[in-house]
Amino acid sequence: MRESVSVSLPPWLKEKLDQAVVRGRSSRSDVVRDALQKYFTQQDLQRIRERMIPLAEARGIYTDEDVFKEVS
Repeated sequence: MRESVSVSLPPWLKEKLDQAVVRGRSSRSDVVRDALQKYFTQQDLQRIRERMIPLAEARGIYTDEDVFKEVS
C-alpha cells in the first residue's frame, strides 16, 4: 500500500523536478521516491561511518590508503 505526501517546493526546484521527469520519462513520484531512497541510504551510511571511525582510529586506520592496506 502506498500513501500520498504533499510537498511544497520553491519554483526553481519544481522546474528541475519537471525537467527530470521529461528527460527520464518517469513520474514526479518516481523521481522523488528515488531521491528519498538515496538520501536515506546516504544518511544510514553516514551514521555507520561515524560509529566506525573510533574503531578504525583505535587500529591506526586514518586514511583511505590505510583502509586499502588493511583489505589488500
